[in-house]
Amino acid sequence: MSRIRLGMVGGGQGSFIGDVHRIASRLDDRYELVAGALSSDPQTAADSAAELGIAHDRAYADFHEMAKAEAAREDGIEVAVIVTPNYLHFGPARVMLQHGIHVLCDKPLTAHLEEAEELENLAKRSGLLFAVTYNYSGYPMVRQARELVRSGELGEIRLIQVEYPQDWLATNIEGSGQKQAVWRTDPSQAGKGGSIGDIGTHAFHLAEFVSGLQVNSLLADLTSFGEGRVLDDNAQILLRYGNGARGSLWASQVAIGHENGLRLRVYGDKAALEWFQEEPNKLIFSRLDEPKQILSRGGSAVGELANSASRIPAGHPEGFLEGFANLYRDFAELLIARRNGKESSIETTLLPTVADGVRGVRFIETAVASSQAGGIWQDLR
Repeated sequence: MSRIRLGMVGGGQGSFIGDVHRIASRLDDRYELVAGALSSDPQTAADSAAELGIAHDRAYADFHEMAKAEAAREDGIEVAVIVTPNYLHFGPARVMLQHGIHVLCDKPLTAHLEEAEELENLAKRSGLLFAVTYNYSGYPMVRQARELVRSGELGEIRLIQVEYPQDWLATNIEGSGQKQAVWRTDPSQAGKGGSIGDIGTHAFHLAEFVSGLQVNSLLADLTSFGEGRVLDDNAQILLRYGNGARGSLWASQVAIGHENGLRLRVYGDKAALEWFQEEPNKLIFSRLDEPKQILSRGGSAVGELANSASRIPAGHPEGFLEGFANLYRDFAELLIARRNGKESSIETTLLPTVADGVRGVRFIETAVASSQAGGIWQDLR
């Protein structure tokens, strides 16, 4: 089976997330990066493409040119991955869909809800595959947690606590020109949310992905502690779920002592589970009145969802890159099925869809509205 031809928008020199996507796409040898519009600066785009071994005639100055040229080639790209800052997700994703190219897009889907909804409608009309890389849904033990919930092991879900603290914006590093901080703290590039858009949307998706429940309403208190910072760098949110469960979400980028502390706790009336991203191969499972169990990736007590997402034996660390790679692998399986004339629907997989992306943007904007109104309950449905 020939490799899937991949094109990339963004992700040129100096891009952290571009490297992550390229590594993840190659981990299972399903993709080949053959084209790119890697920077808005033509020279940087050309230099970046040369470093990656992309042919000169497939290194594009902008994504419009790339979509048009690649759609006209017999060996043109089949999938475009969008790894630009938030405000540049919408344009490339829309153009690729209009030219018949499947899309993988980094989160959040767009900087504005209206744009996200337009992409959802366009994806539905086109019938093309569209996934959003909420990469934590690709971790084996996150999928194990989801399987435990769906099998009824936890019983009726009562409480969901999710947090995502970091400390990298504890000081005003954007003032020194740090690239990753500059665009994430700029509303013209990041959108309406700061920490809530960058990491809070990850926490929100993770809680719904594992629990199988959707948030009906929320009450948010968003704060900007950084001097002169316009967007929030700390978010504390109460959540009400459709089945009556209650929850809370804390996302912070000024919490000193935390590196990437994504943590999820789900409590039912029979059992509870806890997963911590910095120890991703372990899942704590607690039944009422029984000793806690620590389930390990690759262990005999782990189910098919987790095992199928693992590549190496138990005891060896897997994590961030492999989580992305699992999404790429799931996407490849859908695309290969279509190549072979088989029916394939992204909604029947574990992949985060364009609808999940829309929901993530709606969460951001609803949280911002709640906070700006003085911290009142807002409907998310």
